[in-house]
Amino acid sequence: MKKMTIAEAAEHFGVSKEAIHNRVRRGSLNSIVENGVKYVAVASAKTPSSETSAEADRYTRYIEQENERLRDKVDTLEKETTRLRDQREQMLIDERVKIEQIYKERDAQLRSVLHVVATKFLSHASPDEVVEEAINADIVDAAEVGEWISLKAFLKFKRIKDKEKKKIKNRFEAASENDERLSIRDGKIFLNPSRHDYSDLL
Repeated sequence: MKKMTIAEAAEHFGVSKEAIHNRVRRGSLNSIVENGVKYVAVASAKTPSSETSAEADRYTRYIEQENERLRDKVDTLEKETTRLRDQREQMLIDERVKIEQIYKERDAQLRSVLHVVATKFLSHASPDEVVEEAINADIVDAAEVGEWISLKAFLKFKRIKDKEKKKIKNRFEAASENDERLSIRDGKIFLNPSRHDYSDLL
């Protein structure tokens, strides 16, 4: 009985070593193991027909193509995962910048209010005057950086009493159609106290 190693059998039949292993598993080749080494018994081997050999080659090519397809799919998924991770990190950075900007603006307004309060208390002004000027300073600061103040916020800052607010709002609404000092956005009235005087409507 002639024995061949897997490599020798592969060379003998003109196929790959993997093809020899496949034929052993299918039973088209007999094998024996001696001292931990697998041999192919060539004398009792079933010589594969050209049809069987072609089928084995097609199967091998199919496996190779599937492996390549799966590798491409894994690469695509890895790239997509990296893109999504980068996108999420950028979103977090953008949100952090927005939050920092909000707190920066609030801090600037707070410093303005505290400055007015400290100045007026040192000059022995009345508490009502201090609060009024601090509120007005806050409105002016907001307008100076390009922000328009809603009528609702303006009346709140001016500490207009509730029973007077309705009359004042009616005057502003009546003037909003032709008054260039007022801006209408989404049905709401906005004004800029740093640029215009609204005492005639109050």
